[in-house]
Amino acid sequence: MTQFEVATAAVQAALDAGARYADARVMHRRYESMTARNGEIEALVQHSDAGLGVRALVGSSWGFYAVPDPSPAAARAAGGRAAKIAAASAQLPGPPIDLVPAGAGTASWSSPCRIDPLSVPLPDKGDLLVSATRTMLDHGADLAEGLYQIWDTEKWFVSSEGHRIDQRIRECGAGLSATVIGDGETQRRSYPSHRGQYGTSGWELVDSLDLPAHAARIAEEARALLTAPACPAGETTLILGGEQMALQIHESVGHAIELDRILGWEAAFAGTSWLDLAQLGSLRYGSELMNVTIDPTIPGALGSFGFDDEGSPAVKRDAVRQGRWVGVLAGRDSAAVAGLDHGGSVRADGWSRLPMVRMTNVGLEPGPHTLDEMIAATDHGVLMDINRSWSIDDKRLNFQFGCEIGWEIRNGKLGRMLRNPTYTGIGPVFWQSMDMLSSESVAWGTPNCGKGQPGQVGHTGHPAAPARFTNVRVGVRG
Repeated sequence: MTQFEVATAAVQAALDAGARYADARVMHRRYESMTARNGEIEALVQHSDAGLGVRALVGSSWGFYAVPDPSPAAARAAGGRAAKIAAASAQLPGPPIDLVPAGAGTASWSSPCRIDPLSVPLPDKGDLLVSATRTMLDHGADLAEGLYQIWDTEKWFVSSEGHRIDQRIRECGAGLSATVIGDGETQRRSYPSHRGQYGTSGWELVDSLDLPAHAARIAEEARALLTAPACPAGETTLILGGEQMALQIHESVGHAIELDRILGWEAAFAGTSWLDLAQLGSLRYGSELMNVTIDPTIPGALGSFGFDDEGSPAVKRDAVRQGRWVGVLAGRDSAAVAGLDHGGSVRADGWSRLPMVRMTNVGLEPGPHTLDEMIAATDHGVLMDINRSWSIDDKRLNFQFGCEIGWEIRNGKLGRMLRNPTYTGIGPVFWQSMDMLSSESVAWGTPNCGKGQPGQVGHTGHPAAPARFTNVRVGVRG
């Protein structure tokens, strides 16, 4: 029996047990990661799993059941259990739930991949990390670390509306970090970001990062940070590098526009949102330079796919246009409740988890400037780059972020290096102060976005470029 037939059996069993709608996902996942520390391989992880998850809708209530055995008998039992769970929940009915259309049909999609990352010999991968970490040690690092991660996921999706979709998504990435220890002080520099760079791509992405070429530099910068002056406190002009901008977008825009948070469906660990759905289309979120899109169609970006886990096709949509809030991340049910006509942003981190609203590629469209132009136009300010710490309230409104490195800007030129740079702000006030935006955009990948209970880890992408903000409070302590 094919995987499609297994999923179909689960869906039919849910319908037979009283569901008015049902869908099923059969998934097979493979994962590999390697970590090197101080010139030695520290860990190699390889594992795979397979299973089936079924959703059933009875009245206004969902039921979900998953099994690690994608066989016909187990699938039929899972479908029946999902419907019974939904029926039990429906005894305390909520508001009526419909599902916005999702374009049912048969389809197949694969992410671009030139070099299968799982086919690259382990000794070659290990040599890459060992060599880079030894270089960092030679150039002053006390702790030199390198890692890569690979995910290879196959999905077969069937719904009672007629979906039959298979997808293969291959993702990978890598990164380095150099830590130095001083007198009561530690400093770290990372490349290309504090967690590495990731995408829906083959090993060609890791090759393009050229880790060895940056190993010496980040170790030397980490060592230099020990004696660099601390970032001064006060209000000033702030320029953020593209990697830090990606996190700024993730935390203060991406999570805030998740419709389940806005509706109050999601809270607990993750919190809700400061946004009010009644203001969709009218709220001023940022300056006119702020154009944020939701775009899972970007080739190679980590939040890309052909179809989400409800069978909705990947489509580019606006979230913020010329500073005005105009769109949300939604599922078929939450979109219907809100009176919207699209979902397309629902995913689960595996077959055993209920799909939920997740970020795809939430990114800031490039602006008309360059980083050099922004620096030249700044009389007094600070440039910060590469995230080190993040904190944001449960409404995704008030935030404080720390970066690995900063540089003072005086009279249009970069000056001395600054250690422990931090900045703080309130979301819409901060975004409305953006007055320059670079055209030098990169689709940064975030492979560790947490949400939900039980917790799920999502893969998201954030196209971002350096940007300038005015009157920002920096040098915050504690």
